[in-house]
Amino acid sequence: MIIIKYLYDLFFVIQSLNMSKVNSLYFLVNSMTRSERKAFMHNSKRPGKVPEYLKLYKLIEQDKGSGVDTLKLRFLSICPGGAYESTVKYLFKVILETILELRKEQDVDFSLMNGIMKAKILFEKSLFEECFALLKWVIGESKRLENFYTLLLASRLEIEYLLELNFPALDEKKLLSKHIRISKTLRAIMKINDQSSIYELLKHRLIYKGNVRSQEQKNELNDLVVSEISILSSTSPENFEINKLHQLFQANYLISVGDYKSAFRSFSELNRLFENNKHLWNNPPIYYLQTVEGVLDSLRGIRNYEGMNYFVGQLEKLESPSINFSANVNSLIFLYKLYPKLDRGDFTDSLDHLNKGMKTIYTKMKLLSLTRQAELYLYAALVYFTNRKYREAHSYLKNIIIEGKEFSYLPLYRTIRLTNLMILYELKDFDLIEYEARSIKRGIRKMEKGYLLEKAMLRFINSRNAVQINEKKDGLWKKIIKDLDFLSQDVFEGQVLKIFEFTAWIKSKITKEALSEILKSKHIHE
Repeated sequence: MIIIKYLYDLFFVIQSLNMSKVNSLYFLVNSMTRSERKAFMHNSKRPGKVPEYLKLYKLIEQDKGSGVDTLKLRFLSICPGGAYESTVKYLFKVILETILELRKEQDVDFSLMNGIMKAKILFEKSLFEECFALLKWVIGESKRLENFYTLLLASRLEIEYLLELNFPALDEKKLLSKHIRISKTLRAIMKINDQSSIYELLKHRLIYKGNVRSQEQKNELNDLVVSEISILSSTSPENFEINKLHQLFQANYLISVGDYKSAFRSFSELNRLFENNKHLWNNPPIYYLQTVEGVLDSLRGIRNYEGMNYFVGQLEKLESPSINFSANVNSLIFLYKLYPKLDRGDFTDSLDHLNKGMKTIYTKMKLLSLTRQAELYLYAALVYFTNRKYREAHSYLKNIIIEGKEFSYLPLYRTIRLTNLMILYELKDFDLIEYEARSIKRGIRKMEKGYLLEKAMLRFINSRNAVQINEKKDGLWKKIIKDLDFLSQDVFEGQVLKIFEFTAWIKSKITKEALSEILKSKHIHE
């Protein structure tokens, strides 16, 4: 019985692994660029019978929504007796190799690594002159591009090969200079690693804990700030990578504490650094994208919507063969064109903008990170909410709150739940409001520190206050007006109010004034 149970469990493990491979293949095929598809089809051309892996590829490419569940049946219907699992694995391998070949031509990092691999082959074939010429090219390009990792590999390989040939025509002075180059490269890599670790720790804290909510939490970041200063004091400012990571750290820290004006200056400095060193950009330029996004976030934080236009235009110029990168760029362009409309109370224009984005942005959600998906779901809900389409708004948040538990660790999740409370309030679903309110309170207690705005929203939105609004409007307003004014001016609370003006919505409920008019008036006087 034990053996039977073991075999039974093993069968389901293998089945789950096979399903995982099929899911990965589906994603890989659907993420291929036009040039990758063209290269794949060109490499797959065979005289005579069409191979089974190509038939499987066409089934996935032409799929109209059936998905992986019926793929095996569809494959076996056109390839009776075909080896489905083996064909899945082989197709995955062939596509990956095709993309790799293209990357060697498109991406300088791939090209340098490919040069090192070729140099190894040349040395093995005793083509020493060609080997050292290729290593010399890799070393020169690695220096120019400040790619210290390929510089280290190529430099170390060069000395090892020279040693194996008994240092032909190489004096001690030249050998020492090669050793010095390697030592300098190692020191640069160590400093970059130290700077990277500080930046990555900051990003990790912001992802899992969210932006700073109090002076105490701001003080908790002091260890990272001190470490960052210590690293900079012993680092050459001419190093692009160090300078880039420093500005990224500084700007992200300033945003996390709500200092958007200073963050904008840091991001602007970083943007100039990138613009002056385009030859050092990654492919795709992920760090540059983070920089422009940071500038835009800072500009929105200080309500400089006119200044956002230039940087949105910079995003529109970005090109990349990566479908995922392009989807992320397009989603940012969509969002930063939406924010000014929504912030200023132009709700009709916001809805028009959303409707256009439904065809181009929301159909490619699975290509985006969970954070970006959460933002898109939230702002779709807010656009529908501000246009009084409460059922549609609620359906978008259901994607996160009910059907997407993987979103719950994101700091934005708490703001999403506040938005959901507003929607439930407008739908007059007070039983669900009480349930959600208790759940949010438990979450705040676990996090130890919540935004004052969360507490103000919870006090206001309960069912008893909902009745009081009609009966004692003036009395209720006097109770919370002081808190609302304080919240609007608090630098830490402003990080949530930047996402949506919850205090303006509360005011609109109490004064019976249109939310759009309150927002328009607010931005006219700022």
